[in-house]
Amino acid sequence: MAQDEFPGWHGTTIIGVKKAGEVVIAGDGQVSLGQTVIKGTARKVRRLSPGGFDVVAGFAGSTADAFTLLERLEAKLEATPGQLARASVELAKDWRTDKYLQKLEAMLIVSDGKDLLVITGAGDVLEPEHDVAAIGSGGNFALAAARGMMSSERTAEAVARDAMAIAADICVYTNGNLTIETISA
Repeated sequence: MAQDEFPGWHGTTIIGVKKAGEVVIAGDGQVSLGQTVIKGTARKVRRLSPGGFDVVAGFAGSTADAFTLLERLEAKLEATPGQLARASVELAKDWRTDKYLQKLEAMLIVSDGKDLLVITGAGDVLEPEHDVAAIGSGGNFALAAARGMMSSERTAEAVARDAMAIAADICVYTNGNLTIETISA
């Protein structure tokens, strides 16, 4: 079956907000197949602890592909403890050059509390401007909402929650069932 014959997988909004010494990564719980909601309580934000070094990661895209990438990221972090940026670049290089990994359809937002990064299959490791990153079908809605709140007195978690609520109100592939992980610098 050709790729374009599969029903459209849509879904998910993941946001990372870095503010006042902490980073919050939040993700919704909806998994959709075409126009059908398959599950509303998926956990798309995970805490990784390779070698006692905490990293929070959120993923958008194919779940199996994302778990493959998370496993690879953990291995890179074990090889370069405490160096999230280096491990992310190594993962992105592999993702871009390895024939197996090139077929993976997912994106990651990762943080160690210091850095907030977006990792893509195009070989990109991006540090977002304005300390906010968002991916997935509702990502642009959440990003715009969060950027509008960053100068307020809200905490990083409050910004993430409110931005996700706005995205869930606009994007039909995003729900309000959140998984939130916080990590401090």
